[in-house]
Amino acid sequence: MALVRVALGSRSYDIIIEQGALDRADAHLASYARNGRIVVVTDANVAKAQLPRLATSLSRAGIAVDPIILPAGEQTKSWRHLEQLLDQLLALEIERGDHVVALGGGVIGDLVGFAASILKRGCHFIQVPTTLLAQVDSSVGGKTAINAKAGKNLIGSFYQPGLVLIDPLTLDSLPPRETRAGYAEVVKYGLIDDPDFFAWCESEGQRLLDGDGDAREYAVQRSVQAKAAIVADDERETSGRRALLNLGHTFGHALEADTGFSDLLLHGEGVAAGMALAFRYSARLGICPASEAERVTAHLKKMGLPHDLASAHVTADGTALVAHMLHDKKMAAGTLPFLLARGIGRTFLSKDVVLDDVAAFLDEDRAAG
Repeated sequence: MALVRVALGSRSYDIIIEQGALDRADAHLASYARNGRIVVVTDANVAKAQLPRLATSLSRAGIAVDPIILPAGEQTKSWRHLEQLLDQLLALEIERGDHVVALGGGVIGDLVGFAASILKRGCHFIQVPTTLLAQVDSSVGGKTAINAKAGKNLIGSFYQPGLVLIDPLTLDSLPPRETRAGYAEVVKYGLIDDPDFFAWCESEGQRLLDGDGDAREYAVQRSVQAKAAIVADDERETSGRRALLNLGHTFGHALEADTGFSDLLLHGEGVAAGMALAFRYSARLGICPASEAERVTAHLKKMGLPHDLASAHVTADGTALVAHMLHDKKMAAGTLPFLLARGIGRTFLSKDVVLDDVAAFLDEDRAAG
């Protein structure tokens, strides 16, 4: 078992990484139950694959699970399902001191976290992420949100969980595509500021995708250690350091918007293509060696991830994609910060990118592909 601490003063919490953690949930979660029960919010897919393991374990401690099962998919991060969830939690008489368990991927974690932040002006919640993307990224750091017509994650709050419990064995039930999508967020930590970890990804990433337990646990631990350090330093993106975690997301969210936030392009796939585009755009600006941009693209392609507009199933031209970017929540005073790179492990935040030039680059990149 590995333990990572997110140091946020009185709001600090632990991240537990343990093979088979769901089967020992009685030891990890019993103290968070009230009156012999605990509310678990999940989606229809995870309810079949993982909820029985959690419920069986908790039953050994005499704890019953009150499940709330929502539809699977990005569309669940909506006003409609937020209202539905809040009504169900209120019907279960959730109190401010209670802990609601979010069992699932990033959609469930984001939705439950946001609901917890506003229910009775704030109750507690626990993240039990079941996808690779959620385990290495979205379950840690307290970003919670739902989507709006204008774009992704535009309505939300910073609200930290009380605990993150990660069981890498849950990845066994995922389709390979889901695991590959999550792998993009693993690679991201190497590209931000850890070239040695990117080199590990190049040599060992396939082992992770093939289900090797040691590779999975190492990648998850290394990723959450990196994110925990960044969050502790800049919880609300006030200094700019936490913004580095958005590498690939400005491009990626535009690609997701063009594909209707649908299964045509999963979030992690959009991030993968977005990171490749960010590195190639940096090379076009002359600030990143072309060889390093090509290395990033080659690795993502080798791992079966989208790496350009065509492989991301994006049909819009550069101007339309930039129009999507204008709805980005990071816009400030009419300026959109971009994550660019001087090389692998040397990402930085730029606030002087010309969006017309970005549109021209996207059209050129499409033609070159």
